Amino acid sequence: MAMKTTKANKKRKTPQPRPDRRILRTRDKLGDALIALMQEKDFDHITVQNVLDRAGVGRSTFYVHYRDKNDLFLSDVEDFLELTSSALRRQDANPRRLLPVAEFLAHIRDVREFYAALVKSGKVNDVMALARGFFARSIDERLQTAGVAIEPSHRSATAQALAGSFFSLLEWWIDKGMKPDPREIDEIFHRMAWKGLEDR
Repeated sequence: MAMKTTKANKKRKTPQPRPDRRILRTRDKLGDALIALMQEKDFDHITVQNVLDRAGVGRSTFYVHYRDKNDLFLSDVEDFLELTSSALRRQDANPRRLLPVAEFLAHIRDVREFYAALVKSGKVNDVMALARGFFARSIDERLQTAGVAIEPSHRSATAQALAGSFFSLLEWWIDKGMKPDPREIDEIFHRMAWKGLEDR
């Protein structure tokens, strides 16, 4: 059956084909190799060849996917942040949950050695800046899902503010040795967020 072309149809994005499994495996190998190397030496001293040797991947294959090690690093971070920030939507979670705070903190606690390597490498600020953007977009989407009546520009500003609040809370939690339980921090964040939203 032929489909009529309308303005609405033209605006729809064509679904992007998923990369095949071999490509995903190659990218995973390269990302895992870089992460392992970052825990062993300074990021500046890691070469593309080090990554290739660790991953068992050829140079030409690497350059099909990435420009350099920074591109590999940022691509891996963005993939992780996309997966994390969209977790609540995929789980069809309660709309009042704005961020997967407990899950994110539990992950950071599980990979604390890598987090320390990230700090040592000087890359942590790049990661946090990217994460703020992903998390702010996620909060904006969750506020819409929860039916919060707020103008789009105010909702976007609110989402940015809440993402900033979350990262302040994250820094505090890390400074405290990651001691409070991530579920407790999740409750604190959401209690503060909804109190602010309901008091406005």
